[in-house]
Amino acid sequence: MSRIVLGIEYDGSGFSGWQWQTEQRSVQQALEQALSKVANHKVTVQCAGRTDTGVHALEQVVHFDAKVERELHTWVLGGNSNLPDDVRITWVKPAVGDFHARYSAIARFYRYVILNRPIKSALLRNQVTWHHSPLDADKMHQAAQHLIGHHDFSTFRAQNCQSKSPCRKMYFIDVYRDDDKVVIDISANAFLHHMVRNIAGVLIDIGAGKQDVNWTKELLEFRCRKLGGVTAPPYGLYLGAVYYPEHYGITKHPVFDKLPVDAQRHD
Repeated sequence: MSRIVLGIEYDGSGFSGWQWQTEQRSVQQALEQALSKVANHKVTVQCAGRTDTGVHALEQVVHFDAKVERELHTWVLGGNSNLPDDVRITWVKPAVGDFHARYSAIARFYRYVILNRPIKSALLRNQVTWHHSPLDADKMHQAAQHLIGHHDFSTFRAQNCQSKSPCRKMYFIDVYRDDDKVVIDISANAFLHHMVRNIAGVLIDIGAGKQDVNWTKELLEFRCRKLGGVTAPPYGLYLGAVYYPEHYGITKHPVFDKLPVDAQRHD
């Protein structure tokens, strides 16, 4: 069998998340059904990182094993012709060596977008999180810097998170204003369940003046989810890109230029 690697984008607002769920619409289901038609056999895909209900992807990386030979462009054209309008295959490559979409990844990049204005958007209602009162993006950025490095992120993980360890290495968090939006760009070697949304919820409270900029530092030390504030909605969250070792031939997103040269995957 040959292993194929895909880049896909999707609007998560109409899905119950990435993973197959009984009687629920999922991205994995849509993609596997489309690729199976092209392959003429059942295809099972593996992704770089599962996303929850309502969460989007600018670039999710997926691999699958095919029993048949197809021209690479056939996977893109045939896959997209069988996919719903809210999922698209954007590129395809043959896998190199032992490539695995999840286990070969060194880092992942997420973006959280907050529409910060008095009135909700009619057009972006499922693509951003809305916050009506002014947010101080500079204070949010300052507070976020406490989270950089290797930490126990117990305060920022979902209570039902199944990860064996709460420890992760945060490479960078940048918070900035883009007109009427506040954007949180965040990268780590791996993420816990709801970790980005929990961090976003804390930073929103700090930006709104409800908490001090040192609250993030205090929450790390508490290691208790019950003290960690509100989980931000899923609508503004995007899986932005995934970084792999160069020998796999996956194009490196420019945002990963900020990573240290010795960055390694999470075991």
